Amino acid sequence: MAKLTPILIAGPTASGKSALALALAERLGGTIINADAMQVYRELDVLTARPSEDDQRRAPHLLYGHISGAEAYSAARCAIEAQAAIARAQQDGQVPIVVGGTGLYFKALTDGLSPIPEIPEDIRSRWRRRAGEEGAPAMHAILAERDPEMAGRLRRTDPQRLVRALEVLEATGVSLARWQEMPGNPVVRVEETHAIVISRERDELRARCDARFDDMVARGALDEVRTLLALGLSPDLPVMRALGVKQLAAAVEGKLSLSEASELAKAETRQYTKRQMTWMSRNMKSWKWLLAQDMESLAARIIDFIKSKP
Repeated sequence: MAKLTPILIAGPTASGKSALALALAERLGGTIINADAMQVYRELDVLTARPSEDDQRRAPHLLYGHISGAEAYSAARCAIEAQAAIARAQQDGQVPIVVGGTGLYFKALTDGLSPIPEIPEDIRSRWRRRAGEEGAPAMHAILAERDPEMAGRLRRTDPQRLVRALEVLEATGVSLARWQEMPGNPVVRVEETHAIVISRERDELRARCDARFDDMVARGALDEVRTLLALGLSPDLPVMRALGVKQLAAAVEGKLSLSEASELAKAETRQYTKRQMTWMSRNMKSWKWLLAQDMESLAARIIDFIKSKP
């Protein structure tokens, strides 16, 4: 493979992806490109464990903290921006290292997305507003009446995907199920990259999630959420659904103690990592799976793996 072949690093929250990406970037001369749905938002630094200023001085980082929380970032936008970032890195003579825990963003990069037309903002806003007022089960009931097939694919407790199905149906007159059957154009193909999934033993990952959240609180996550709430953003925006925001917001508002909020946020994070691992095990079977250990030795193993590929 060419010297500047992209490296893709996926893995669950708290698996050590960012540390590994940095170790590889320093050894190979790489640019780190974000593929995490929440690390794009500038308002969430501590609570998303965004790379520190020191890390960003050690290697170039792209697509971190560059989006306002008032916007709804998407997999389609990620694919467009990541394509430009990969090209920029290669033009600079740097190895593109795409890292993150959002499976759909990697899917958009390697499989392409269905060619769904842009949804008018008034339709998007109306469905988001209705979901906020009426709740996800009501949205599921509406979808079940209008598009039973798509409703059967979605959970009654998933407002984001339910709203997406409803807005696409209204705007295009075609079920999202049909759109999803249409192939997209990949940014990079898995076989043309070094695609790696970093995992950890379940108990170790749970402990790392808990310890990381405690560290976030110690570094000012509560104040970060307090500042976020002061912006008065819609609760339907993705930034307001970041792990820990809901629980720490309840602590800010005096509805929970900080200890209670932290325990609930940790439980939510553990559940999320379980879903991440389930998704990756189903959708990233062809990727190279490695158990994380010491990052320096793991980086060396990956470099050996890269060199061994034709």
